[in-house]
Amino acid sequence: MSSAQTAEGASQEALSFFRKRFGVDESSLEATLGTALERRVDYADVYFEYTTQDSVSLEEGIVKNGSRHLDQGVGVRAQSGERQGYAHSDEISIDSARLAAGTARAISDQGGTNSPVALQGQGGPKDLYPLEQSPTDVPIETKVALLDEIDRYARGLDPCVKQVMASVITQHKQILVASSDGTLAADIQPLVRLNVQVIAADGNKREIGYEGMGGRYSLDRLMDPENWQRLAREAVRVAKLNLDSVPCPAGSMNVVLGPGWPGILLHEAIGHGLEGDFNRKKTSAFSDRLGERVAAEGVTVVDDGTLPERRGSINIDDEGTPSQHNVLIENGVLVGYLHDRLNAGLMGAAPTGNGRRESYAHMPLPRMTNTFMLPGQDDPGDILRSVDRGLYAVSFGGGQVDITSGKFVFSASEAYLIEDGKIGAPVKGATLIGNGPDVLTRVNRIGNDLELDRGVGTCGKDGQGVPVGVGLPTIRIDDLTVGGTEG
Repeated sequence: MSSAQTAEGASQEALSFFRKRFGVDESSLEATLGTALERRVDYADVYFEYTTQDSVSLEEGIVKNGSRHLDQGVGVRAQSGERQGYAHSDEISIDSARLAAGTARAISDQGGTNSPVALQGQGGPKDLYPLEQSPTDVPIETKVALLDEIDRYARGLDPCVKQVMASVITQHKQILVASSDGTLAADIQPLVRLNVQVIAADGNKREIGYEGMGGRYSLDRLMDPENWQRLAREAVRVAKLNLDSVPCPAGSMNVVLGPGWPGILLHEAIGHGLEGDFNRKKTSAFSDRLGERVAAEGVTVVDDGTLPERRGSINIDDEGTPSQHNVLIENGVLVGYLHDRLNAGLMGAAPTGNGRRESYAHMPLPRMTNTFMLPGQDDPGDILRSVDRGLYAVSFGGGQVDITSGKFVFSASEAYLIEDGKIGAPVKGATLIGNGPDVLTRVNRIGNDLELDRGVGTCGKDGQGVPVGVGLPTIRIDDLTVGGTEG
């Protein structure tokens, strides 16, 4: 694809691929949907996928694992009210699609038939991730050479580095969606990711440092020494920092979250609660609260799947709806939810381009794309200086969230004490404990330094994983419970 190619061009290329390789054309798709509609259902769609993925990893100075695999198949859904029937096959053919359609339609016992389907091709306004070459077409030898360079470079940064682990993952995904409302859409979705992890030792003490980056762009960007060397330096810095860290004190304190990856807290603690299925079922802490103030003044949260080359961005979602810029919370007031077609229809809303699935073997669900808080007016340095005693959390590891109550627990992988408005000693064992809807009301100051993460996020929901992005400016949260290991 050329850099000037539109999303219409990408769609046509994907349509041509499925037509030439598997004989999937408009007439056969209309017939397949007709099979699903032989009993009266509200909606039906068929989803084709053809994905190739390479993964190469290095450990102990040698490439220990390398894989290349192919995922292909077709899934057909039939919906009647809240009920959905779904069937899939790992064989891409019209026969397997029609067989799956016959299985999926069994959700309805109503007689009669629906009107025939007439498909119309759709294309978005632009291609968010044009490429000259698929990342999976880059020779495996090139990827192995990159990992060897990273290993030598990281070990040479500091004698405390005892182990280096690195991996490069490339993916080329082609999808085709046809539905009973006439939608016919397709897309080609590249994805790359580079991970660097080191183990540093000081005597008997060993600590880990990690950094990664990725997105929907060519592998050339990851192979640029300016980028992979920065990742290696950052991984070594974090590992050495952890060697010098002290136990974190516990208690209620003012917490400053750094920009970028700490937006994962926003994604987990608030974002999932704004997905349409939880709100339709009234199992979210944000259910029936549209128009209400749910956050401090100045807090605006958006989900934007239209950002070029971002890991969470998509030209179309997995139901054929173009991605959108969705405002969820505006100046502290809840103004919207994230919807797929099913939940949008049942809630009397419009789809927001957030119907996503891990693969053809899964039904789509309302899922986030790139979720972040918009910047405010405060200088980040002033925010830190405003805290006499507290915690500065720069990066997070794992966490747990209860969607119904909004309660969360997050572990900080890089954090510092704040003492007299200055960054103090690094701490380990810091956990943030709170409630998603409540924590937004405790946001005291919002920085002007919005950053998005480096492109490593994967969101899990109902056993499905999809690539996502997060972001955050520096913010101050007052009186948040911090769990620690001191004493």
